[in-house]
Amino acid sequence: MTISIGNDHAGPEYKKAIIELLESKGYTVNNYGTDTADSVDYPDFVHPVASDVNDNKVDLGILICGTANGVAMTANKYKNVRAGVCWTKEITELTRQHNNANICCIPARYTAPQQAVQIVETFLATEFEGGRHQRRVEKINLSC
Repeated sequence: MTISIGNDHAGPEYKKAIIELLESKGYTVNNYGTDTADSVDYPDFVHPVASDVNDNKVDLGILICGTANGVAMTANKYKNVRAGVCWTKEITELTRQHNNANICCIPARYTAPQQAVQIVETFLATEFEGGRHQRRVEKINLSC
């Protein structure tokens, strides 16, 4: 499985811990994030991740910023992306089960690095339930 990851200045420590987890499990990781706490513009790191997911170049994406809202808003501009803000194990499970999220957005200012690793583990281990949720997911994209 291949995963793209991106982050702004709020997430280098989180990204490092997540990449260590992913690589220990044998995943291939495309790293588009910054490695420093120097201020950057989060969309610059979101677009490559969202593009990879949108174009089926990777299986899933992970994005990290302070609140996760900015990265989710940016990623969700792509037609085939369903980016969910994940800050607890339960929210993460439901984001995958009910919304078939393909990008996990982690709020670094509201989680700890180890919690973020657990969120990613949950994201990867949880499957989309389909059924009644499939019909709802199909209604997300606009036709205009």
